[in-house]
Amino acid sequence: MKRLERRIALVTGAGAGIGRAIVHACAAEGARVYVADVDQSAAETVAGELRARGAAVEPVIADVSLGQDVTAMFRAVEKLDGRLDVLINNAGLNVRGDFRHLSDADWVKIREVNLDGVVRVAREGFALLKASGRASLVNIASIMAHRGLRGLTAYSATKGAVTALTRGLAVEYAPFGIRVNALCPGFVETALTRRALRVPGIRDALLASTALRRFGEPEEIAKAAVFLASDDASYITGAELAVDGGMGAGL
Repeated sequence: MKRLERRIALVTGAGAGIGRAIVHACAAEGARVYVADVDQSAAETVAGELRARGAAVEPVIADVSLGQDVTAMFRAVEKLDGRLDVLINNAGLNVRGDFRHLSDADWVKIREVNLDGVVRVAREGFALLKASGRASLVNIASIMAHRGLRGLTAYSATKGAVTALTRGLAVEYAPFGIRVNALCPGFVETALTRRALRVPGIRDALLASTALRRFGEPEEIAKAAVFLASDDASYITGAELAVDGGMGAGL
């Protein structure tokens, strides 16, 4: 049996990058997957890719920074399936720049998606996860939750908050059969990181601080997400799994 056979999964920020890879990985393991993204075209494209392979998928349009969108997203799942077994909180963004020049508007923008959005999804998805009896919630944080890098201070702050939130939720949700873990990717070349990696010197510096001397692939992060979502991780909750090529292990 595939590891997510007969399970219902929802992935936010699923239209590209790591989210898209997670959706593909969940479907390959047998899950019925809701492809949630703020970009309707992107969500439908990913859903189309999977349907062409015979997977059971549903595109869902949702901006996690808007409470009404999150509520509508879970109502759609409730109407069609009545439960969620796997919830991957992946939607995120970055506003790069020196912290001393960070505007209130930019701070609100990044916080509303990277932290408030994670809170909303975890809170509003609770009832459907509880209905599963063996559910897994995976919050996609970042190795930057534990590291500082010029230009990423606001991003790091939101991701650090996500790891703290994960620990609290793991304790609160455990009595209801819901495991909660954080996945902390290192640098992966996606649309979110490509701009930062183009800054002179940044690419070489990051590679030099990564033990494996390469950036990650979205599929490598997706495999770790599936592990945490599956029964292979049945005794793991409140953990932070770093998938960072050894960046966190060095100086």
